[in-house]
Amino acid sequence: MKFSRLFIPTTKEMPHDATLPSHQFLIRGGFIVQEGAGLYNLLPLGKMVQDNIRAIVKEELDNAGCNEVQLSMVTPYKLWEQSERSDAMGKEMLRFKDRHQNDFVLSPTNEEAMVTLVKNRAKSYKDLPINLYQINTKFRDEARPRFGLLRGREFLMKDGYSFHSNTEDMIREFNLMENTYKKIFTRLGLDFRVVQADSGAIGGDGSKEFHVLANSGEDTIVVCENCDYGANIEKIFDNDEEIDALNELSYEELQEKSLEQKCSCGGKLYFKKGIEVGHIFQLGDRYTSALNATFLDENGKTKPFIMATFGIGVSRLIAAVIEQNYDDKGCIWTKTTAPYMVDIIVSNAKKDDELNAGLKIYNELKDAGIKVIIDDRKKERFGFKMGDFELIGFPYAIIVGKKLSDGIVELVERKTGIKKDIEISKITDIVSQVFMVI
Repeated sequence: MKFSRLFIPTTKEMPHDATLPSHQFLIRGGFIVQEGAGLYNLLPLGKMVQDNIRAIVKEELDNAGCNEVQLSMVTPYKLWEQSERSDAMGKEMLRFKDRHQNDFVLSPTNEEAMVTLVKNRAKSYKDLPINLYQINTKFRDEARPRFGLLRGREFLMKDGYSFHSNTEDMIREFNLMENTYKKIFTRLGLDFRVVQADSGAIGGDGSKEFHVLANSGEDTIVVCENCDYGANIEKIFDNDEEIDALNELSYEELQEKSLEQKCSCGGKLYFKKGIEVGHIFQLGDRYTSALNATFLDENGKTKPFIMATFGIGVSRLIAAVIEQNYDDKGCIWTKTTAPYMVDIIVSNAKKDDELNAGLKIYNELKDAGIKVIIDDRKKERFGFKMGDFELIGFPYAIIVGKKLSDGIVELVERKTGIKKDIEISKITDIVSQVFMVI
């Protein structure tokens, strides 16, 4: 893609209501634009990042044997009444009537709808297990939407639901999904922890959360220095006031706090701030009994399905990546999430030799299968183009400029700022080798 053809409205102005780096840089870098309170439109670069994340989520889920479906984001309200969850969601669930005065909701999650989908279609234990998922728009009418994509009202979510003939098989799938989620977040290049969690309004007997570690995270978690144990503080402390007080503390402030308990492995437990990006639940028959969703077991006896549910905040991950990867200049995308891997910066696109050299490298990298963009803008100066490169956060830049007469271009790594002079005849091979090891 050519910079001159792509809609990237970058700006130096700091959004007045943006307090977190991801919120600031995603708006300034031309990834998102606010439509209303907690409502954001994705611009081309933002859509590319989201599609990259979505593709990784889908690939790992499909590899694990899950089946993708797509449900309507509008759900009959009567399903929520049948599950006795209509009051539990409170005012976050947006309700409305159609022209025939029928009651509906904009789905914040889809346990009821997915049970209804499977009900009367999977009739025997021989049809099980089933794991269905979707990556679809959700809506929660947050009282205080803030922090950009981290706490919006409308968001893209992966929600999955598995159906089993017994608890043992549900736990097997639960463990499989935990490992699958670990693969997803590892591929995204994130530093994360899995923690024991409270099930909240979703319900069930056991759940685990996946937290991207970030000083700006809203949630406070406890982790062990030696093993992989982790827990949300809501799972450890019974006192709501103590929980609220801990969540209000900043990361420096938290470092001064200590826990009296010791981990079972003998390691020290300490506080971290995290951004919740995934949550998995063991539901049992919480929803299937309420909705009378049953199957025939090996003995011909009618039983309710045993369920688990699995969620990932796909659009939230866009912001979570930046909360863990940025500097004072802007975004630093991980290599699997970046909209483009390489930004070819033509220092002065009015000079035919520089522009032609840049286009030659651009076409060679495209032919090599590397996602590349060329900054061919003739009205912008080199300093402005470098500023956009740093703000947007492409992993690498190739600078075609004053050293071209010596047959040299510069390769710049965004994360480290390291620059290397490379012969123009070798640049395609060298960049291709860099991406072969990713």
